[in-house]
Amino acid sequence: MKKQYVLVHGGCHGAWCWYKVKPMLEHPGHRVTVVDLTASGVNMSKVEEIQTLEDYAKPLLQVLESFGSDDKVILVAHSVGGISAAYAADMFPRKISVAVFVTSFMPDTTNPPSYVFEKLIGNFSDSEEMDLKLETYGTTDHPLMTAFIGPKYLKKMYLLSPIEDFELAKMLVRVVPAMTSNLTGTKSLTEEGYGSVTRVYIVCGQDKGISEEYQRWMIENFPVKEVMEIEDADHMPMFSKPQELCDRLLKIADKYA
Repeated sequence: MKKQYVLVHGGCHGAWCWYKVKPMLEHPGHRVTVVDLTASGVNMSKVEEIQTLEDYAKPLLQVLESFGSDDKVILVAHSVGGISAAYAADMFPRKISVAVFVTSFMPDTTNPPSYVFEKLIGNFSDSEEMDLKLETYGTTDHPLMTAFIGPKYLKKMYLLSPIEDFELAKMLVRVVPAMTSNLTGTKSLTEEGYGSVTRVYIVCGQDKGISEEYQRWMIENFPVKEVMEIEDADHMPMFSKPQELCDRLLKIADKYA
């Protein structure tokens, strides 16, 4: 049975980060759509044009909208992409057979979607922040923030990944909107929308970007159907452990799609 995957990249990255995983999933005959969120990858928009989470997630919403009413997708989100994926799941719950969070920010249905991001960033010490740059944009009435990953912080994310993929990322990362409550809004995602979608979490054991402890806290905060692990993956399992990630995504498709 051929399945449809939709892959969502993390902050500052783009659809390009799935270049190893996409052909692996397509090899057994599955269909794979990779999305560039607004002002990410080769999407031509500027970050200043993004005023809401809906603006940022728009390309993903358009992809989901394009599928027929009977089509169901396996929605896979990495890192900050989890917040856009959760928002999309809230809008199109019936089009998603399972949402997979890969070492990803995973909102709940009681707090604003930004809560899981702001909680982690708010607890960062100066040494942890390194060259992760947060700057302001927007208006005084509606102040927003951008985020950019400098090479030191990026290296922490790519700790166990091939040096070539780290070099590629240094060339391709872009400034993105930070997931603040001013961007996402203060209303939580709904129980009948996002809350009704089956969720699986893939924990990456050697992640220095979102620690294993924090990943497990998010799972405890909003329990999922199943937890899978890639013990020796860094924050970028699509580069450090692509085959292991693919194996788990195929297992999830067999079980839930």
